[in-house]
Amino acid sequence: MSINKKELPSFLKSELDFYLKDLIKYNDQHLVVGGKPHSEDVVLQSNDYLVLANNPHIKECLKKSVDKSDESILMSAVFVHKDDSRPTFEKQMAEFAHFDSCLIFQSGWSANTSLLQAICSKEITVYIDFLAHMSLWEGARSGEARILPFLHNNARHLEKLIKRNGPGIIIVDAVYSTVGTIAPLEKIVELAKKYGCATVIDESHSLGVYGEQGAGILAEYGLSDEIDFMTASLAKTFAYRAGAVWANNNFNACIPYIGYPAIFSSTMLPYEVEVLEETLNLIKSMDKERATLFSQAQKLREGFTNMGIWIQSESQIVSIETGDEDNTYAVRNYLEKNGVFGSIFCRPATSPKHSIIRFSVNSSLTDAQIDKILSVCYQAINQEHLYIK
Repeated sequence: MSINKKELPSFLKSELDFYLKDLIKYNDQHLVVGGKPHSEDVVLQSNDYLVLANNPHIKECLKKSVDKSDESILMSAVFVHKDDSRPTFEKQMAEFAHFDSCLIFQSGWSANTSLLQAICSKEITVYIDFLAHMSLWEGARSGEARILPFLHNNARHLEKLIKRNGPGIIIVDAVYSTVGTIAPLEKIVELAKKYGCATVIDESHSLGVYGEQGAGILAEYGLSDEIDFMTASLAKTFAYRAGAVWANNNFNACIPYIGYPAIFSSTMLPYEVEVLEETLNLIKSMDKERATLFSQAQKLREGFTNMGIWIQSESQIVSIETGDEDNTYAVRNYLEKNGVFGSIFCRPATSPKHSIIRFSVNSSLTDAQIDKILSVCYQAINQEHLYIK
């Protein structure tokens, strides 16, 4: 007996048909969906920079924390913001990054959108770097701010906009997740002081990696006291799904009651916070791994540069440009066939003709693996005649 399923209304059916044709066109999959790596392959798809995701000590801590946890707080985070119910981890994170306060959120996206919903309005102008993370753009949009983007890492363009439009909120990533460049933070602070602007710095890809004990780039540069707000996803170096907002003002007392993700999402659970505390303690002790990470990232960047590939990266995020989506698909397939796995970034993360393949270096990457990445990319260019810029 056949069952007739309800068909979509025609206006939605046309939308679906368009998306299926436009997006699900590479072997009936999206471009970003590649093959499954084998154990011997070089896999640089994760942002687990210090290789903590499968750390035995952290995993054992999680098991014990789950077993002993008996609190039932499966509720909105808005109900657990009394001073006596706040996790001590927030105070630890504030001290770690040299800020007055810290709030923990369910994700980096929630942290950024909640913060910007709280500090933006129709009367406020936001100056945002073109390559800033989409969560920052979305937070400013949902906060109804007047959004004025400036050219990537171009302080001169930023200053021109501020002169023309007046004080506002300057938003940048400390380390940019697509191309691995580092924001001119000292210049950003200088302009903010000069023109009376507020500052929001996203340290998702630098916290735990840069600075003394991994306290971040702002701490490394001695700028923490000069910044109004810092944010981060903890799904990178901390290897756990959470986010945070740091502040040097009283806004953290208000954000939980203004930002929609903070209000309408369930709170972090006690055993999750306990694992994050243990991860923080471990990160502080990993100076050797941080040094190895930077050394190996530099080797990979220099290897690509010596091959004539233009590398913008100044960090552990190293990306190669692969042009349009069809060429990117061919490059990705060749690399994976030869045991090298990176992450594809295409629209809407990049423009349609400037897709990239990103390699997120981690502290366990060996010299032999670096040689393999470079060798396979060289063959892709010179034997397969694929476009890699």
